[in-house]
Amino acid sequence: GLATNKIDLAWLGGFTFVQAKLRTNGGAVPIVQRIEDEKFTSKFIVPADSPVKSLAELKGRTFAFGSPSSTSGHLMPRFYLLRAGIDPDKDFKAVAFSGAHDATVAFVASGRAEGGVLNASVWDKLVESGNPNAAKVRVLSTTPPYYDYNWTVRPGLDAALTKKLTDAFLELDPGNPEHKELMALQRASKFIPTKASNYDGIEAAAKSAGLIK
Repeated sequence: GLATNKIDLAWLGGFTFVQAKLRTNGGAVPIVQRIEDEKFTSKFIVPADSPVKSLAELKGRTFAFGSPSSTSGHLMPRFYLLRAGIDPDKDFKAVAFSGAHDATVAFVASGRAEGGVLNASVWDKLVESGNPNAAKVRVLSTTPPYYDYNWTVRPGLDAALTKKLTDAFLELDPGNPEHKELMALQRASKFIPTKASNYDGIEAAAKSAGLIK
């Protein structure tokens, strides 16, 4: 859509943005993100009674990611595993893709996987809601923070319009009831400027996973 100029503005996850950037030869420009999107983390989980005490001890065990293209359910966790000296393609006994964050928790809770990883805010929601699967697993570790979703404009969009769009987001004020309603739809407490280099870590992770060249 962005590459063919059919869409002027798109809400993209971190990996989807990286794909759009590559497809447009760097032409797609991220303009803003929610303040929440500069501090995403993922949680590595194991069964509550697992003897595993560190990421290194997951070697030789079965492991579940979420969706292959998920920034928080696969790519950034993969990036941090590789940094810790664990190659998911070689060091795990088997790798499963559960397809969704809550499904990853179910995989680990039921013993289908001996470890897994999911988006931290989804984990928090599952715990708060008393999810029975969440009660059967425990957090092994949390990744460092990384960037995720953003609003991106297509290549060649008029500079004045791009500025207008950017300013419209940045001027949204939760103190204004109409603005608050709009922001609630995006679960945003505030919008802040962003830039393409914020997503370099995701691009590196996707390359190591063989998802992009």
